[in-house]
Amino acid sequence: MGGRRFTDEPGRGLRAAVLGGGMIGTAHAESARRAGATVAAAVGSTSARGGVAAEATGAERSAADIDELLREVRPDVVHVCTPNVTHPGLARACLESGAHVICEKPLAPTAEDAVWLTELVEASGRVCTVPFVYRFHPMAREMRARVAEGEPGVIAAVHGGYLQDWMSRARDDNWRAQPEQAGESQTFADIGSHWCDFLEFVLGDRIATVSAGAATTHPRRGPDARAVSTEDTVTLQLRTESALPATAVISQVAAGRKNHMFLEVSGTDSSLRFEQETPEQLWQGTRADTRTLLRDPGTLSPQAQPYSLHPAGHPQGYQDCFDTFVADSYAAMRGNEPADGLPTVSDGLRSVRITEAVLRSAGRDGSWVRVGQ
Repeated sequence: MGGRRFTDEPGRGLRAAVLGGGMIGTAHAESARRAGATVAAAVGSTSARGGVAAEATGAERSAADIDELLREVRPDVVHVCTPNVTHPGLARACLESGAHVICEKPLAPTAEDAVWLTELVEASGRVCTVPFVYRFHPMAREMRARVAEGEPGVIAAVHGGYLQDWMSRARDDNWRAQPEQAGESQTFADIGSHWCDFLEFVLGDRIATVSAGAATTHPRRGPDARAVSTEDTVTLQLRTESALPATAVISQVAAGRKNHMFLEVSGTDSSLRFEQETPEQLWQGTRADTRTLLRDPGTLSPQAQPYSLHPAGHPQGYQDCFDTFVADSYAAMRGNEPADGLPTVSDGLRSVRITEAVLRSAGRDGSWVRVGQ
């Protein structure tokens, strides 16, 4: 059987609100309900779209804007699932009203904004988490445990990437390609941030320096051929604080790749590879053979077993990761000690600093840039 059951429903009695009614907002709302919370209200991108957001998220009502939400609904926790540049201001309003916050990444479009928001969270005594949810796949936890135990031997290199295709055609367009809504980065802030967080989580080793190149495959996008200045592909070299070399390709113009986030650790004794699209398994290779390790609560490490929600052969996926992340966030809001690996506001700040270092390097023809502290 699966190892972890949220029978105590850490969200029970909490009134949650969701800002945004898109795909990610609906994922947050579903996880809130599964944790036992009530989705009390939703806010749309405009007052006219509030009803659409409420319907999409299954909220009890809509609110015209953040002021009406905080004044009339008074939620205990707010899930911020809006365009990037709005994150700091919305999160600030929620924290100052006394609410906890779950804020989509990037935490802020700039490190400057992320710093003051982090300081505000710390001063408020509220909980603010950021959904780096790939940490919550059981086989990702298994990979992390095996690396920590030294199974790979001497790690020689790390490589991987994050590939999608939803922006592969020039006619494809989205607010993420508009700096006035997304900030200066399109693709790296969106999915490269996930890959870097995942690398640091698995290795237990921070990225120290980066050398990056960025490309804009389609300089004009959408039906009106709007000029685009943000990147859709990043090539990345990096070194960790322990001097491990790593490489990655991050792209949203890779036809056929839907959500291909992967990480491979190459060691002298064994190598390990995790792929998010096949999260029930972990590839392991040695000089003698290769094998596929399957998620089975009975054979997983103690670090991974609690995150295996279902019996072997009953697949877990993306929403399960989200459910666990939200449940762990709510438990922390209840005053419990934060669960192992719960990504907090400090992780959100860390991610913004890595993104800024990548953009700075790309703007300097790939020169090596140290990640800010």
